[in-house]
Amino acid sequence: MINKKVKSVQEALQGIEDGMTLMLGGFGLCGIPENSIAELVQKETKNLTCISNNAGVDDFGLGLLLQKKQIKKMISSYVGENAEFERQMLSGELEVELIPQGTLAERCRAAQAGIPAFYTPAGYGTEVAIGKETREFNGKMHVMELAFSADFAIVKAWKGDTAGNLIFKGTARNFNPAMAGAAKITIAEVEELVEAGTLDPNQIHIPGIMVQRIFQGEKYEKRIEKRTVRKRE
Repeated sequence: MINKKVKSVQEALQGIEDGMTLMLGGFGLCGIPENSIAELVQKETKNLTCISNNAGVDDFGLGLLLQKKQIKKMISSYVGENAEFERQMLSGELEVELIPQGTLAERCRAAQAGIPAFYTPAGYGTEVAIGKETREFNGKMHVMELAFSADFAIVKAWKGDTAGNLIFKGTARNFNPAMAGAAKITIAEVEELVEAGTLDPNQIHIPGIMVQRIFQGEKYEKRIEKRTVRKRE
């Protein structure tokens, strides 16, 4: 069995260069590849196109790359809680492609499955459909969307083994499973890395064939994007 374990985040991110297109798993700050993002900041990789549900917050997640002006274009479903993302978008400093969330997920999944394009009713009759092919199915108009084409997909999992098999925990599954295998190279960072054969095959969410590199991350903060608490009685 192929051993896909690499020793460090630095080794995992080898080959990522300026101007590349990256997929990054997570939803807000939930299930984001914290170690990989921090390393991209350190590497000062720039002019990146990032495909992600959003850009985290100002001082964490992809917000760190935005602060350093390392992202040229964001392909996302919403701006979220990131004021810097909003500022750069409104000022024209950052190119932004906003996509309906289901379409974003399906464009990832289509790339993963090797499907070049698909039709969806989401966005028909809006700016989303401008310049795109449309077609009627069963009396309803649909927009043709292309699968994403990315150089690297970087995902975060709870557990993984040296063969690249992944298990996600709770809502941290979000966009991570759809992005695994959806780019030329998939990098997985995990909280716990075990030997192949250790994980229960019935619990594996993503098979190792979709992962090229895997490493064990460290010092996860797992910040809460927006904390809501009830008043004391």
